[in-house]
Amino acid sequence: MSARPSLTVALVQEASGLDPAANRAHLPGLVPEGADLVVLPEAFARDFGEPGSDVSPHAEPLDGPFATALAGVAAERGATVVAGMFERGDDPDRPFNTLLARGTAVGGYRKIHLYDSFGHRESDRLSAGALEPAVLDLHGWRLGLMTCYDLRFPELARALVDAGAEVLVVPAAWVAGPRKVDHWRTLVRARAIENTCWVVAVGQPAPRYTGHSMVVDPLGDVVVEAGDEPALLHAELTRAALDEARRTNPSLANRRLGRPSPLAADG
Repeated sequence: MSARPSLTVALVQEASGLDPAANRAHLPGLVPEGADLVVLPEAFARDFGEPGSDVSPHAEPLDGPFATALAGVAAERGATVVAGMFERGDDPDRPFNTLLARGTAVGGYRKIHLYDSFGHRESDRLSAGALEPAVLDLHGWRLGLMTCYDLRFPELARALVDAGAEVLVVPAAWVAGPRKVDHWRTLVRARAIENTCWVVAVGQPAPRYTGHSMVVDPLGDVVVEAGDEPALLHAELTRAALDEARRTNPSLANRRLGRPSPLAADG
């Protein structure tokens, strides 16, 4: 199937609460009509809670209430909806931090890089996912999934692009603090520029998180950006812009260090 010339995307910068049922109930009012792809933040099924708190009681299976609700609203809108949840895994005390895609495209991604930084220890309460790039097909476009802290690891973005990703989709709960907005904006743009790909990055709003959800084109220009308050953004991703960027800056083709396998095996 040939790829559509463009994808319409909606970015839902909205805070999740500590009541999973309330978060599910908000989905129909948050997911707009008319978009091919709708992206909500990391941990939307249930927020992290206080730093260091146990999220395992709120973990769900991939066919649980949140996944069912997400699939339902995606079907109603005729879209693919991506959002974060805590997924029940083999270790009952340390679930996965998982992105779900439901709707026209179906898939998921378990966060690889846990947020053991800036005084936080996500690995104390969560398990890391397998070292495998998660790439989905949507209307002939290839979407690569990343989560929040993954943004600081350019090798993951490159592995996704090596696996065919043309759009990096990055749901986040980017914790607020000194320099954090500047880091977020810089890294989102850098991942677009170095990989000549679109980046769709969606965060939770202030005060706990930084907001600044944004779409960046393959040459690094910011197409649309929110502030730190709740927001709904729309953008159109065009294949013409992707192709032109890769003709103008063929850095992927000009690499001298080769094309390694998408991610090295653990150990």
